[in-house]
Amino acid sequence: MAAPASEPPPPSTPTTAAVTQDRTARGVFELRLTAQPPQAGEAPAQPARTLIHKQFRGDLDASSAGQMLSFRSATPGSAGYVAMERVEGRLAGRSGSFALMHLGEMTRGAPRLSVRVVPDSGTGELSGLSGDMTIEARDGQHVYVFTYRLPGE
Repeated sequence: MAAPASEPPPPSTPTTAAVTQDRTARGVFELRLTAQPPQAGEAPAQPARTLIHKQFRGDLDASSAGQMLSFRSATPGSAGYVAMERVEGRLAGRSGSFALMHLGEMTRGAPRLSVRVVPDSGTGELSGLSGDMTIEARDGQHVYVFTYRLPGE
């Protein structure tokens, strides 16, 4: 008995999206936090609302403004925060703005932080930007490492 004829493979479909490569930006930022009074009818300070202002230096030359909500538990070293900030400036020679979303927690002194670009928030030459940022406090400075992707790179 003869083996059945095999079908030819389906034609390949060209992709329209350009392959992007991770890039890394590094630097420091100055941070200014301004505690906000509780809204009418809120219990004082829980959750606390704080305005964020940053000045980024290094591969990201930008300023940002945003808001943070935080809660500190009765257990020492345990807390959490969420924040949104709009960043405007230059990244890799491109001008524009984008938004960052933060989710931070500390469980009995053990920190965990996620800072991501809000999808489709990039404007100008930063349109299509995606990525994640790590932040560390070292020797009294805030240090960032921003791993990002831009279309066509």
